[in-house]
Amino acid sequence: MIARPLDLATRLRPPPQGTGALHYVNVGLLGLFFSMFGSRFVLAPGLGVDFQVPQLSGAQAGAAQATHVISVLRSGQIFSEEGIVDLGQLREWLKSRAGREPRPTLLVRASSGVTLAELIDIEGAAHDAGFRVLLGAEERGAGPGPVETR
Repeated sequence: MIARPLDLATRLRPPPQGTGALHYVNVGLLGLFFSMFGSRFVLAPGLGVDFQVPQLSGAQAGAAQATHVISVLRSGQIFSEEGIVDLGQLREWLKSRAGREPRPTLLVRASSGVTLAELIDIEGAAHDAGFRVLLGAEERGAGPGPVETR
């Protein structure tokens, strides 16, 4: 009796029975809300900290103003203004954007490990849609600066 002076254990109600299905309903509703109201950026990965643009001598001399920007990672992910797209979706995205500007220009910011084949596919899709293509690079000898995000 000294260890339990108030004897609270006898005054507690028993735990409720049969509420196991309620947890499944909650999980189902959360999944429904994520699928209906979630954006493409909620659970999608973003540009990592290790995103490095290649360095090239004379990169600033060839700089021009771009109307649209995409980022390509070495894993094959392509980031547009609307999120992650594959090459087929990129073709549609470029076709829908081509008529909005008088001289559309696409800046491709490719990470250092992106293959030439991927760049050629992206550049071909952009040319087919009517874009002028610029490849992003940093001036050689300049320190790695912050990556601009739109």
